[in-house]
Amino acid sequence: MSALLELTGVEKSFGSAPVLRGVDLELDEHEVVCLIGASGSGKSTLLRCINALEPIDRGTIRLDGAAIAGRGVDLNRLRREVGIVFQSFNLFPHMSVLRNVTLAPREALGMSKADAVARARPLLERIGLWDKRDAYPDRLSGGQQQRVAIVRALAMQPKLMLLDEVTSALDPELVAEVLEIVRELAAEGMTMLIATHEMSFARDIAHRVCFLDAGQILEQGPPEQIFTAPQHPRTAAFLRRVIAAGRL
Repeated sequence: MSALLELTGVEKSFGSAPVLRGVDLELDEHEVVCLIGASGSGKSTLLRCINALEPIDRGTIRLDGAAIAGRGVDLNRLRREVGIVFQSFNLFPHMSVLRNVTLAPREALGMSKADAVARARPLLERIGLWDKRDAYPDRLSGGQQQRVAIVRALAMQPKLMLLDEVTSALDPELVAEVLEIVRELAAEGMTMLIATHEMSFARDIAHRVCFLDAGQILEQGPPEQIFTAPQHPRTAAFLRRVIAAGRL
């Protein structure tokens, strides 16, 4: 059976600066893969390319065998099937929590207001924020906003979720509540590609960890192997710095 997501030879530059240099990656259905690496290694750009927020220069990206990068891509289909959550919450400030969550199902899927609310309600109840459905984002904590952002992506019932450093903008005491939602999604079989600086979280949740350095995947494998017996010297050097900083 072919992989749900397939990247082959993906390259991306900004001006004369290469950011992704020949990335090959496959992701099976129900698999959770964490991308680790220093800031600037290409993790966020890789996710943005998968969701067509950045055009790739070379290579192919396929979801369920269909191209999702390059000319002629059905962006509406892509947005329906691939959800992305950013480090900045990106909620619409002039819309209530419920409107933020129901907007895409109504606009992209053509759902009625009643059906969209019926889909949103159990998702908001799950994260304990149904009672905040009429509140605006500026009335929520950072952790609450990020949980709403995750639910907003889930409301489209995507095949694949991309999470880009979803805890990096949060105060430390709010990180756990967001990571718990992601853990629950993983346990339920959601296919996820996660860029993260939370090494302990990656070790706990991932089926596979990929180490990026200067736009390349230098090493990938099960978390236990990557974190305890890395094979590439750059992976080992990166993890030494992480351990020295007390983050693993």
